[in-house]
Amino acid sequence: MEEIVFPNQIRMHRKLRGVPMQQLADYLGVSLSAVSKIEKGYRRLNQEQLIQVAELLDCPLQDLYVNEQNSQEEVVKAWKREQERRSTINQTSGLKTLGAGLRHIRNEKGLTLMEVSEHADMTLSVYHRIEMGQREVSDKEYKNIARALSMTVDSLKARIRQLDEEGMLVEIIEHNDNRSKVLNNSRYANLGMAHEHDAVMVPVYGVSNEKGNIIIDKEGALKEVICPIHLQNKRDIYAINLCTRRLGSLISSRAILFIDASEVVSSGDIALHYISDMEAELLSIREDETGQLYGLKWNPDERVVLSNGDLTKIHKVVVINL
Repeated sequence: MEEIVFPNQIRMHRKLRGVPMQQLADYLGVSLSAVSKIEKGYRRLNQEQLIQVAELLDCPLQDLYVNEQNSQEEVVKAWKREQERRSTINQTSGLKTLGAGLRHIRNEKGLTLMEVSEHADMTLSVYHRIEMGQREVSDKEYKNIARALSMTVDSLKARIRQLDEEGMLVEIIEHNDNRSKVLNNSRYANLGMAHEHDAVMVPVYGVSNEKGNIIIDKEGALKEVICPIHLQNKRDIYAINLCTRRLGSLISSRAILFIDASEVVSSGDIALHYISDMEAELLSIREDETGQLYGLKWNPDERVVLSNGDLTKIHKVVVINL
């Protein structure tokens, strides 16, 4: 079962502009089947691909998301029906109990979401959805999760069953349900944000200089914003205002970019490249024919050569809050 990443209006904007599905597939370098899944919200898109879609369809990035402010009423209703349908499936299939059990055991062992997801060979967002009771688990994934928790499959199942019978999972399930309600609310749906009463705050930095680079003064945060739920266990998270127009009009100037200084960047990522201790440039990370990473600035396009030493000065953009 593929993970729903976000409900989107890509198909509507593509048809409004007369762009064939094949053209979008060619532009992204994926198959027609992949585009169909992307438009239905069943396939993952990385940040650069999202920007490419907005670029091809000549629309602001935020217009691709479904929300009550910019979406047709029937689109919003269809999305909410899908959320309700999945919630019912989860409840009847025991996914909530499984997720709560995994979270309880992970906390018992003093492990973070990131540690378990990495050792289970899955992305953080996928494993987080499993713990929230929002995603089915294949036999192979269950085996990998058990291994990440230093347990056998049978012992993991027995422990979750024991916790359920002892009533130890009720509070976690209620907590997950409350968070799900927040995430399903149109205000937070495409942000993955926590409720402000249950929130971790992240400092926001960044003013633009005359070159279009970003000045980041770690001793003078401009404000604080709510940290996305799946980043709350990360230690090196901070945020910047999108104060540079090097992205053109693809992303709103009101956008907040969440940065993880500990994440390793790869081709397709968007990242901050620190020129000095306080000055950084926003880059799209690409890979040349030799496998060497380089950076690309937009508006106008400008190629930035990165040496191996530069990679320690690159901080990955992990979430864009529109």
